[in-house]
Amino acid sequence: MFDPKSVSEIISAAKDKAVADADTARRAISVLDLTSLNDDDTQEVIEALCKRAQTPAGNTAAVCVYGPFIETSWRALGQSGVKTATVVNFPDGGTNAQRVGDETANFVSKGADEIDVVLPYKDFIAGDTAIAADVLDATRMACGSMTTMKVILESGAFDDLTKVYEAARLAIKHGANFVKTSTGKVPVGATPEAAVAMLTAIRDARDEDGIEAGFKASGGVKTTEDAALYIALADHIMGDGWAKPETFRFGASGVLTALLETCGVSSDGTAGPTGNY
Repeated sequence: MFDPKSVSEIISAAKDKAVADADTARRAISVLDLTSLNDDDTQEVIEALCKRAQTPAGNTAAVCVYGPFIETSWRALGQSGVKTATVVNFPDGGTNAQRVGDETANFVSKGADEIDVVLPYKDFIAGDTAIAADVLDATRMACGSMTTMKVILESGAFDDLTKVYEAARLAIKHGANFVKTSTGKVPVGATPEAAVAMLTAIRDARDEDGIEAGFKASGGVKTTEDAALYIALADHIMGDGWAKPETFRFGASGVLTALLETCGVSSDGTAGPTGNY
């Protein structure tokens, strides 16, 4: 169960454990969903993003792009092993399950490896869990067994961490392979407090229901120190070494520059003064 009173203690313990060094930076790169979700994205922008995802310090886990750029992405990524992710029901978290299912099926057919779907969070917060479940069920069905489904809770819109926990449990029950903090389109993105609630839900789903799921921190992860804290939170709650691409992700764009600098790699991808990668 989730105890809101324990959150500050857990965060404090994770801060003591977090180390923003080159090893952590390489680990963070390996779980990064390098993201571009801008209205002015172009094919050239996405091709550059895909190139940037393949770094001297290791490849990112995925790139996340809008639906029209799915084919551009997987062609540019080739045999790199980097996945192509896209978003559905984004960013408002609508309630039309049929529409979301159709959108998902379309993007899967275009080659998306991973689908990040926005929970109808406003309705969930208002107490309508049935609508949220319907949208997630439709998305899960459209994803099939091979496509990863990440559910965006928009945790910054919640004023109650227990509700964040409950939303994560619902998402996992209805097929989420990952629960994710934020769209990045609202004022409050990922927070350590929301991460504790969501990671506790992941742990409880595993221990109580035998369901495995992962965690994605998105929105406001900008520095190696930020990344180190979220990784330390995951390891503290789920066990050392748990945070790997199959179970943990960051959704970000600018943080890659900071991570590469920590590894001694300059922004143009060459070895920096330390060459430590």
